[in-house]
Amino acid sequence: MPRERLQRLAPTLAVALVALLAGLSLGSGLLVLRHFQSDATTTSRLYSGVFGGLNDPRPGGEAEALLRLGAQVRALGLPLVVTDRAGRVTAAANLPFTAPLDDPRVLAYVRRLDRQNPPIVDEAIGTVHYGPLPAQRNLTVLAVLQGLTIAVMVAVAIFAYRSAMSAQRDRLWVAMAREAAHQMGTPLMSLQGWIERVRTRSTPPQDLAEHLAADAERLDRVAQRFERIGNPAKREPVGLGALADRVAGYFRPRLPKRANPIELKLEAPGMGPIVVGDAVLLEWALEALVKNAIDALQGRSGTITLRVGADQGMGEIRVVDDGPGVPRDIRRTLFEPGFTTKRGGWGIGLALSRRVVEDAHRGALVLEQTEKGASFLIRVPLAPQGT
Repeated sequence: MPRERLQRLAPTLAVALVALLAGLSLGSGLLVLRHFQSDATTTSRLYSGVFGGLNDPRPGGEAEALLRLGAQVRALGLPLVVTDRAGRVTAAANLPFTAPLDDPRVLAYVRRLDRQNPPIVDEAIGTVHYGPLPAQRNLTVLAVLQGLTIAVMVAVAIFAYRSAMSAQRDRLWVAMAREAAHQMGTPLMSLQGWIERVRTRSTPPQDLAEHLAADAERLDRVAQRFERIGNPAKREPVGLGALADRVAGYFRPRLPKRANPIELKLEAPGMGPIVVGDAVLLEWALEALVKNAIDALQGRSGTITLRVGADQGMGEIRVVDDGPGVPRDIRRTLFEPGFTTKRGGWGIGLALSRRVVEDAHRGALVLEQTEKGASFLIRVPLAPQGT
């Protein structure tokens, strides 16, 4: 229930985060603008006072200008303490407390100022100890606002990523359920066909028991696939030759044989090679590739070859067809969930196959470069010797 509520509130939360991000960015920009405007005004006034005092023709004009300049400096809010060579405080301005110059707190404050900024030594007036301008505190606030802005940006990115991944997982589970239901539909239709033939004939068709057993076994395997959803993959010895033979044996009787016939060949060195994995999931992945090849040959004659082998410590199964091939412009998105070129397709077969091979078996599923048709290669690590 909380998850569903969060999904309903997701658009509102996203808008709120974006609005907060915009407010923080606007506040940071206004703070910087105000700082530079204030800095320009203050600098101009100081320059004007110095220039005016140096050019004042009246007697005592320069001294008066210096007094005004000192007042302006104090008005900036800059903490200042002047000490002589003996370390006695001779002047102070903008102290954070009220105290006489000989108060011990003033010397303690001098040491704190020196930790913030190095003092300036002047032979004429002594040592000048100074602290930060109020504008520096504003810049500290600006840094905090920028940090909050970055934090909100990261939060927005994480929220968007999690929402996208959640939506993708939901689409994947729905597609997997539809795919499993579709797979169950094939043997069910076959069983209904056999039942109808039994009803319309006085004697049972030849090999009826074998056909019924094959369809029942198919239903059992599909039911086992439902059990695998959401559970860890099994780690058992699996013969890739036997696996490919079982898949080929299921599809051969169901391929078109009259109009636009399709031939399914198997090239396998017996039962092996042996890998460690989940036979049910690997069979599911291989069936999806074979179905993809059959769909590619729809409306034309052709050949599909299951080629089993081993190379560099990896068991391999190639699904090769002599169909039209995969257009270059869709190869990058071919394995993404939801991508399909078939009308009414769900775009789950190739995505499911890659997840089974790569995520559950630490293998690889790739589309190989071919001059004609398409070739999908499954690579799964071989089982250790003696397994």
